[in-house]
Amino acid sequence: MAVTTFFLGTHMPHWLGLLDVPLFVSHRRLGRIKTLPRARGTWALDSGGFSELALFGEWRTTARQYVAAGRRYRDEIGGLAWMAPRDMMCEPFMVQKTGLSVGEHQSRTVADFLNLREIAPDLPIVPVLQGWDLVDYLRCADMYERAGVNLAGEETVGIGSVCRRQATGEIGLITSTLAARGIRLHGFGVKTEGLEEYGQHLATADSMAWSFGGRKVRPCAHGRAQSEANCIHFALAWRDRLLARLSSGLSRPQQLALNLFDLPAVVA
Repeated sequence: MAVTTFFLGTHMPHWLGLLDVPLFVSHRRLGRIKTLPRARGTWALDSGGFSELALFGEWRTTARQYVAAGRRYRDEIGGLAWMAPRDMMCEPFMVQKTGLSVGEHQSRTVADFLNLREIAPDLPIVPVLQGWDLVDYLRCADMYERAGVNLAGEETVGIGSVCRRQATGEIGLITSTLAARGIRLHGFGVKTEGLEEYGQHLATADSMAWSFGGRKVRPCAHGRAQSEANCIHFALAWRDRLLARLSSGLSRPQQLALNLFDLPAVVA
């Protein structure tokens, strides 16, 4: 298994109408817009759960509200490949924020997925595995299986609570173990070094690292902005460099095998 589609993360929803490269956009950004763009390519919807839980310590967007938003995005934007559920991250500080246990976060994540699938079978909602260590993720996978969800039969299964972790070796063990079960994993917010270390265990991935790096590049070379953090040209150039860097390691064992032919061309 290896990454076949890389989603460029963006906090600029109007890019959906400008680019035909795969994009990853948050519900928290799209939900503020009255007139939505029409997508030129494929994209996936982030639930915005990290921000919501970090702000409030709970989900305040109801399942019905989220489903209504998903249907609106699907119909008005088009090109929606899949959407994340209202999962609950398991980073230690997030568990502390909610006051719940890792097990409870996992239980609620699985229950929410089942509920969303029941009330909105027409939407491409994917399951997400949550946890912190390997035992946690295996327990979460077993929760899905006991609930009748065949993870190996799902087109995409997200793996959460990895994007802010530095221990790529630990994540590599987790992803390789889950991939060995035949699960097609999506890595949320994976860093470049993460893709190089364990990308061979992922089916798809997204990253918005270009924006974080762009904050340090001043001023923007393509306009009057103070930095490159919001620049579409900077983002596309970063993406091109990333794909070239990753594809250059195709012949090296345990490197990311990225099928560039599965990615749409960049719109000039």
